[in-house]
Amino acid sequence: MVDLHTHSNISDGSLNPIDLISYAIEQNLKAIALTDHDTADGVKIAAEAAAKKNIIFIPGIELTIVWPTGEFHLLGLGLKNISPKLSDISHMLIKNRMKRNQLIIQKMYNDGFDVSYEELEDSVKTECIGRPHFAEYFVKKKLVKSRQEAFDKYIAHGRPYYVEKTGCNLDEAITAIVESGAVPVLAHPLSLYVSWGKMKSVLFELKERGIVGIEAYHPGARLADCIKLEALGKELGFCITAGSDYHGEKVRKDRHLGFTAGNRIIEDKFYFEELKPLLDNNSF
Repeated sequence: MVDLHTHSNISDGSLNPIDLISYAIEQNLKAIALTDHDTADGVKIAAEAAAKKNIIFIPGIELTIVWPTGEFHLLGLGLKNISPKLSDISHMLIKNRMKRNQLIIQKMYNDGFDVSYEELEDSVKTECIGRPHFAEYFVKKKLVKSRQEAFDKYIAHGRPYYVEKTGCNLDEAITAIVESGAVPVLAHPLSLYVSWGKMKSVLFELKERGIVGIEAYHPGARLADCIKLEALGKELGFCITAGSDYHGEKVRKDRHLGFTAGNRIIEDKFYFEELKPLLDNNSF
Protein backbone atom coordinates (compact mmCIF):
# COMPACT_ATOMS: atom_id res chain seq x y z
CA MET A 1 0.00 0.00 0.00
CA VAL A 2 1.28 3.50 -0.93
CA ASP A 3 -0.04 7.07 -1.04
CA LEU A 4 1.12 9.67 -3.56
CA HIS A 5 -0.94 12.67 -2.40
CA THR A 6 -0.94 13.84 1.24
CA HIS A 7 -0.77 17.06 3.22
CA SER A 8 0.79 18.10 6.52
CA ASN A 9 0.20 21.09 8.76
CA ILE A 10 2.82 22.97 6.75
CA SER A 11 -0.13 23.65 4.44
CA ASP A 12 -3.67 22.62 5.40
CA GLY A 13 -3.26 19.17 6.94
CA SER A 14 -3.64 18.46 10.65
CA LEU A 15 -0.53 16.31 11.25
CA ASN A 16 2.99 17.67 11.28
CA PRO A 17 5.40 16.01 8.78
CA ILE A 18 6.98 13.74 11.41
CA ASP A 19 3.63 12.54 12.71
CA LEU A 20 2.41 11.99 9.15
CA ILE A 21 5.34 9.65 8.51
CA SER A 22 4.73 7.84 11.80
CA TYR A 23 1.06 7.40 10.96
CA ALA A 24 1.93 6.08 7.49
CA ILE A 25 4.13 3.44 9.12
CA GLU A 26 1.31 2.53 11.52
CA GLN A 27 -0.91 2.03 8.49
CA ASN A 28 1.71 -0.27 6.91
CA LEU A 29 2.41 1.94 3.90
CA LYS A 30 5.49 1.09 1.84
CA ALA A 31 5.80 4.57 0.34
CA ILE A 32 4.32 8.02 0.88
CA ALA A 33 4.57 11.38 -0.88
CA LEU A 34 4.18 14.68 0.95
CA THR A 35 2.55 17.18 -1.44
CA ASP A 36 1.68 20.29 0.53
CA HIS A 37 -0.08 23.14 -1.23
CA ASP A 38 2.35 25.57 -2.89
CA THR A 39 5.22 24.80 -0.50
CA ALA A 40 7.87 22.15 0.03
CA ASP A 41 8.88 23.44 3.46
CA GLY A 42 7.87 20.19 5.18
CA VAL A 43 9.77 17.90 2.82
CA LYS A 44 13.14 17.92 4.59
CA ILE A 45 11.61 17.15 7.99
CA ALA A 46 9.51 14.33 6.55
CA ALA A 47 12.48 12.92 4.63
CA GLU A 48 14.59 12.81 7.78
CA ALA A 49 11.80 11.08 9.69
CA ALA A 50 11.27 8.55 6.89
CA ALA A 51 15.01 7.81 6.65
CA LYS A 52 14.91 6.52 10.22
CA LYS A 53 12.00 4.20 9.43
CA ASN A 54 11.22 1.43 6.98
CA ILE A 55 9.28 3.55 4.47
CA ILE A 56 10.03 5.12 1.09
CA PHE A 57 9.53 8.89 1.02
CA ILE A 58 8.69 10.81 -2.16
CA PRO A 59 9.31 14.57 -1.74
CA GLY A 60 6.58 16.52 -3.49
CA ILE A 61 4.51 19.66 -3.87
CA GLU A 62 1.04 20.60 -5.16
CA LEU A 63 0.98 23.86 -7.14
CA THR A 64 -2.10 25.97 -7.84
CA ILE A 65 -2.37 26.67 -11.59
CA VAL A 66 -4.29 29.33 -13.49
CA TRP A 67 -7.21 27.63 -15.28
CA PRO A 68 -10.45 29.04 -16.73
CA THR A 69 -12.79 26.51 -15.10
CA GLY A 70 -12.77 24.51 -11.89
CA GLU A 71 -9.41 24.03 -10.19
CA PHE A 72 -6.07 22.96 -11.65
CA HIS A 73 -3.57 21.47 -9.21
CA LEU A 74 -0.22 20.17 -10.42
CA LEU A 75 1.74 17.66 -8.38
CA GLY A 76 5.52 17.56 -8.52
CA LEU A 77 6.53 14.07 -7.37
CA GLY A 78 10.10 13.09 -6.53
CA LEU A 79 11.73 16.48 -5.91
CA LYS A 80 15.50 16.11 -5.87
CA ASN A 81 16.12 19.79 -5.20
CA ILE A 82 14.17 23.02 -5.11
CA SER A 83 15.10 24.91 -8.26
CA PRO A 84 15.25 28.72 -8.15
CA LYS A 85 12.18 28.82 -10.41
CA LEU A 86 10.17 26.52 -8.11
CA SER A 87 11.23 28.58 -5.11
CA ASP A 88 10.08 31.77 -6.83
CA ILE A 89 6.73 30.22 -7.79
CA SER A 90 6.19 28.94 -4.27
CA HIS A 91 6.91 32.34 -2.73
CA MET A 92 4.59 34.03 -5.25
CA LEU A 93 1.76 31.60 -4.55
CA ILE A 94 2.14 31.97 -0.77
CA LYS A 95 2.11 35.77 -1.16
CA ASN A 96 -1.04 35.60 -3.32
CA ARG A 97 -2.64 33.23 -0.82
CA MET A 98 -1.95 35.76 1.95
CA LYS A 99 -3.58 38.55 -0.07
CA ARG A 100 -6.61 36.35 -0.65
CA ASN A 101 -6.87 35.50 3.03
CA GLN A 102 -6.60 39.14 4.04
CA LEU A 103 -9.36 40.02 1.59
CA ILE A 104 -11.66 37.36 3.08
CA ILE A 105 -11.03 38.69 6.58
CA GLN A 106 -11.51 42.30 5.47
CA LYS A 107 -14.84 41.51 3.80
CA MET A 108 -16.08 39.75 6.92
CA TYR A 109 -14.83 42.51 9.22
CA ASN A 110 -16.60 45.11 7.08
CA ASP A 111 -19.80 43.12 7.53
CA GLY A 112 -19.49 43.23 11.30
CA PHE A 113 -17.73 39.97 12.14
CA ASP A 114 -15.27 40.00 15.04
CA VAL A 115 -12.30 38.66 13.05
CA SER A 116 -8.75 39.77 12.34
CA TYR A 117 -5.93 38.42 10.19
CA GLU A 118 -3.45 38.58 13.07
CA GLU A 119 -5.77 36.47 15.21
CA LEU A 120 -6.18 33.97 12.37
CA GLU A 121 -2.40 33.65 11.99
CA ASP A 122 -1.94 33.13 15.73
CA SER A 123 -4.72 30.56 15.71
CA VAL A 124 -3.35 28.24 13.04
CA LYS A 125 0.46 28.62 13.29
CA THR A 126 1.32 28.14 9.61
CA GLU A 127 2.47 30.40 6.79
CA CYS A 128 0.37 28.58 4.20
CA ILE A 129 -3.13 29.47 5.39
CA GLY A 130 -6.07 28.03 3.46
CA ARG A 131 -9.82 27.79 3.85
CA PRO A 132 -9.63 24.79 6.23
CA HIS A 133 -7.75 27.09 8.60
CA PHE A 134 -10.51 29.67 8.31
CA ALA A 135 -13.03 26.96 9.16
CA GLU A 136 -11.01 25.96 12.23
CA TYR A 137 -10.72 29.62 13.27
CA PHE A 138 -14.46 30.20 12.86
CA VAL A 139 -15.20 27.20 15.10
CA LYS A 140 -12.85 28.59 17.77
CA LYS A 141 -14.56 31.97 17.47
CA LYS A 142 -17.95 30.19 17.83
CA LEU A 143 -19.15 31.70 14.57
CA VAL A 144 -20.09 28.17 13.50
CA LYS A 145 -20.46 24.81 15.18
CA SER A 146 -18.39 22.82 12.70
CA ARG A 147 -15.81 23.22 9.96
CA GLN A 148 -18.32 22.04 7.38
CA GLU A 149 -20.78 24.72 8.46
CA ALA A 150 -18.04 27.32 7.95
CA PHE A 151 -17.68 26.24 4.33
CA ASP A 152 -21.41 25.86 3.71
CA LYS A 153 -22.28 29.21 5.24
CA TYR A 154 -19.32 31.46 4.47
CA ILE A 155 -16.34 30.31 2.39
CA ALA A 156 -17.35 27.62 -0.10
CA HIS A 157 -17.57 28.54 -3.78
CA GLY A 158 -20.64 30.72 -4.23
CA ARG A 159 -20.83 31.66 -0.55
CA PRO A 160 -20.58 35.35 0.50
CA TYR A 161 -16.91 35.34 1.56
CA TYR A 162 -15.43 33.06 -1.07
CA VAL A 163 -12.50 34.65 -2.91
CA GLU A 164 -10.94 33.06 -5.99
CA LYS A 165 -7.37 31.78 -5.67
CA THR A 166 -4.61 33.17 -7.88
CA GLY A 167 -2.51 30.46 -9.49
CA CYS A 168 0.71 30.33 -11.48
CA ASN A 169 1.37 29.77 -15.17
CA LEU A 170 1.19 26.09 -16.16
CA ASP A 171 4.22 26.04 -18.44
CA GLU A 172 6.37 27.79 -15.85
CA ALA A 173 5.18 25.33 -13.19
CA ILE A 174 6.02 22.32 -15.38
CA THR A 175 9.50 23.72 -16.06
CA ALA A 176 10.06 24.43 -12.35
CA ILE A 177 9.07 20.89 -11.37
CA VAL A 178 11.26 19.27 -14.03
CA GLU A 179 14.20 21.50 -13.11
CA SER A 180 13.73 20.26 -9.54
CA GLY A 181 14.18 16.68 -10.72
CA ALA A 182 10.53 15.72 -10.30
CA VAL A 183 7.65 14.36 -12.37
CA PRO A 184 4.73 16.73 -13.19
CA VAL A 185 1.40 14.97 -12.51
CA LEU A 186 -2.09 16.41 -12.98
CA ALA A 187 -3.93 16.08 -9.67
CA HIS A 188 -7.60 14.98 -9.63
CA PRO A 189 -8.34 15.71 -13.34
CA LEU A 190 -12.10 15.95 -12.84
CA SER A 191 -11.53 19.14 -10.83
CA LEU A 192 -10.73 20.86 -14.13
CA TYR A 193 -14.49 20.79 -14.85
CA VAL A 194 -13.85 19.55 -18.37
CA SER A 195 -16.61 17.49 -19.98
CA TRP A 196 -15.87 13.90 -20.94
CA GLY A 197 -16.40 14.90 -24.55
CA LYS A 198 -13.43 17.29 -24.31
CA MET A 199 -11.32 15.42 -21.76
CA LYS A 200 -9.20 13.48 -24.26
CA SER A 201 -8.22 16.55 -26.26
CA VAL A 202 -7.46 18.54 -23.10
CA LEU A 203 -5.31 15.76 -21.63
CA PHE A 204 -3.52 15.34 -24.96
CA GLU A 205 -2.64 19.06 -24.96
CA LEU A 206 -1.43 18.86 -21.36
CA LYS A 207 0.82 15.93 -22.25
CA GLU A 208 2.21 17.88 -25.20
CA ARG A 209 3.02 20.71 -22.79
CA GLY A 210 5.03 18.39 -20.55
CA ILE A 211 2.74 16.81 -17.96
CA VAL A 212 3.88 13.21 -17.50
CA GLY A 213 1.19 11.67 -15.28
CA ILE A 214 -2.41 11.93 -14.15
CA GLU A 215 -3.81 11.14 -10.73
CA ALA A 216 -6.56 8.93 -12.10
CA TYR A 217 -7.63 7.72 -8.66
CA HIS A 218 -8.79 10.29 -6.11
CA PRO A 219 -11.41 9.99 -3.32
CA GLY A 220 -13.30 13.01 -4.65
CA ALA A 221 -14.25 11.08 -7.80
CA ARG A 222 -16.51 8.10 -8.47
CA LEU A 223 -14.64 4.84 -8.91
CA ALA A 224 -16.18 4.31 -12.35
CA ASP A 225 -14.83 7.69 -13.47
CA CYS A 226 -11.38 6.86 -12.07
CA ILE A 227 -11.29 3.62 -14.04
CA LYS A 228 -12.29 5.60 -17.13
CA LEU A 229 -9.52 8.13 -16.46
CA GLU A 230 -6.94 5.38 -16.06
CA ALA A 231 -7.89 3.86 -19.43
CA LEU A 232 -7.78 7.27 -21.12
CA GLY A 233 -4.47 8.12 -19.46
CA LYS A 234 -2.92 4.83 -20.56
CA GLU A 235 -4.16 5.42 -24.10
CA LEU A 236 -2.42 8.80 -24.15
CA GLY A 237 0.78 7.46 -22.61
CA PHE A 238 0.51 8.99 -19.13
CA CYS A 239 1.96 7.59 -15.94
CA ILE A 240 -1.03 6.73 -13.70
CA THR A 241 -0.97 7.65 -10.01
CA ALA A 242 -3.39 7.42 -7.09
CA GLY A 243 -3.70 9.29 -3.83
CA SER A 244 -5.89 9.85 -0.80
CA ASP A 245 -5.42 13.64 -0.70
CA TYR A 246 -5.13 12.99 3.03
CA HIS A 247 -5.40 16.06 5.26
CA GLY A 248 -5.87 14.34 8.62
CA GLU A 249 -8.94 13.14 10.46
CA LYS A 250 -9.62 16.57 11.95
CA VAL A 251 -9.82 18.20 8.51
CA ARG A 252 -11.36 15.54 6.24
CA LYS A 253 -12.86 12.58 8.09
CA ASP A 254 -13.88 10.98 4.80
CA ARG A 255 -10.30 10.60 3.53
CA HIS A 256 -7.98 7.91 4.83
CA LEU A 257 -4.27 7.44 4.34
CA GLY A 258 -3.57 4.73 1.78
CA PHE A 259 -7.12 4.65 0.40
CA THR A 260 -8.59 6.32 -2.67
CA ALA A 261 -11.84 6.34 -4.69
CA GLY A 262 -14.40 3.72 -3.69
CA ASN A 263 -12.44 3.24 -0.46
CA ARG A 264 -9.95 1.17 -2.44
CA ILE A 265 -6.47 0.47 -1.13
CA ILE A 266 -3.83 2.33 -3.14
CA GLU A 267 -1.79 -0.52 -4.55
CA ASP A 268 1.98 -0.27 -4.57
CA LYS A 269 1.99 -0.63 -8.37
CA PHE A 270 1.18 3.08 -8.59
CA TYR A 271 4.63 3.79 -7.22
CA PHE A 272 6.81 0.81 -8.10
CA GLU A 273 5.45 0.23 -11.62
CA GLU A 274 4.32 3.72 -12.61
CA LEU A 275 6.32 6.44 -10.88
CA LYS A 276 9.58 4.92 -9.66
CA PRO A 277 10.87 3.95 -13.15
CA LEU A 278 10.46 7.58 -14.23
CA LEU A 279 12.34 8.86 -11.19
CA ASP A 280 15.09 6.24 -11.56
CA ASN A 281 15.55 6.80 -15.29
CA ASN A 282 15.03 10.56 -15.19
CA SER A 283 13.15 10.03 -18.45
CA PHE A 284 10.55 12.80 -18.26
